Amino acid sequence: MALTVGDKAPDFTLVTKTADGPQLVKLSEKTAASNVVLLFFPMAFTGVCTTEFCDVTSGLADYAALDATVLGISGDNPFAQAAWAEKEGIRVTLLADYEHEVAKAYGVAYEQFAPAVNLIMGGVPKRSAFVIDKQGIVRYAEVKESPKDLPDFEAVKAALRAL
Repeated sequence: MALTVGDKAPDFTLVTKTADGPQLVKLSEKTAASNVVLLFFPMAFTGVCTTEFCDVTSGLADYAALDATVLGISGDNPFAQAAWAEKEGIRVTLLADYEHEVAKAYGVAYEQFAPAVNLIMGGVPKRSAFVIDKQGIVRYAEVKESPKDLPDFEAVKAALRAL
């Protein structure tokens, strides 16, 4: 079951790939400095994920103005995420949840991803958005069953404005 508004967000430490090499990112360190928007996405190099993260990248200043840091999480390895980000000009920090532990902790892991096309991969994250405040509390939660559906980013921003 996915986290809901009012839940304590599970802390995690995941890897991101930077120009200086792999770096660890800990959620509680991010929330100590700003509110956080967590965006779970199924897979790098796919059409809807590319659209989502290119659009979010173009609006990063809006999130910064709302005192929020945006983090993207998928089960891709950090090197694939970095290649995708470079190819598409994505500037959102992408975190590798390779073992799908964070997706499971947040209740957003598919048991079977895309069974209709015989693409059976458990643990792939559902497209989801969470706003987490500086106390580590979930203030907005949206989980999409279809990987083709984007979160309501206006609602995400409204939740940030309310903090």
